[in-house]
Amino acid sequence: MTEQPAAPATPDQTTSLEVLAVPAFSDNYLWLIHNGRHAAVVDPGDAAPVLAALQANGLALAAILLTHHHADHVGGVVELASRAASAQFPSIPVYGPAREQDKIAGMTRPLREGEQVELPQLGLSLSVIEVPGHTLGHIAYHAPAESLLFCGDTLFAGGCGRVFEGTPAQMVASLAKLASLPGATRVYCAHEYTMSNLKFAAAVEPGNAELLIRIRQEQAKRDAGRPTVPSTIALERDTNPFLRATEKEIVQSLQKAGRLTQLGEVESFAALREWKNTYK
Repeated sequence: MTEQPAAPATPDQTTSLEVLAVPAFSDNYLWLIHNGRHAAVVDPGDAAPVLAALQANGLALAAILLTHHHADHVGGVVELASRAASAQFPSIPVYGPAREQDKIAGMTRPLREGEQVELPQLGLSLSVIEVPGHTLGHIAYHAPAESLLFCGDTLFAGGCGRVFEGTPAQMVASLAKLASLPGATRVYCAHEYTMSNLKFAAAVEPGNAELLIRIRQEQAKRDAGRPTVPSTIALERDTNPFLRATEKEIVQSLQKAGRLTQLGEVESFAALREWKNTYK
């Protein structure tokens, strides 16, 4: 990976493509995928920083990709599609979850499980994975050839999203789909929550040596003003408690805290998620 200074965005080199982390609000990352000429943006909750990054890097926006309907992920869609339109791309396609089409203004290309998004201007093909839980229609985008995953608020670095609309069982199944991807897959989640997540992870699995190493490494990135994202699927499998809910030490921590009375993956996950909701 080639790191460059973060002016409007911080680049992450992936084969012939770059993925720019465009900061927004207090802790969002709006992901800009580009090849030096054309770009696609993931979850533009705010149009302004994306427009600035496009201009700074001399890019033409070819597509908008949405994972779910929350405002911090879709709030900039209409303005961005209008203002970034060009002679080359007079009508920018806006891809998003078919199950949430009625909640997202400006979406033009509804998507379902197993469908493909083809972006020939970038030489990029993305598979759609339905991952309900955080919202009922949430989707993720997986680029197998480039080992990229854009997962919105389902899987976080060291954590997962809150279960707002779905059920714990749905979230467990969704996380299992993502955890089954190749270990080298780079995980581009939508928020910089990593240190808070890892603090909780260490509380419930203090004997995890890989986790302790990760905490030191991620804190060093934050101290240097760098993002902790992307992560990898392999790292999440080894250190993310929400992918490890049935590990012996985690189960024991839940039982010791009086939060788990019935054994099972869904029960352990639900107890972990409830605990994390109020953990300080």
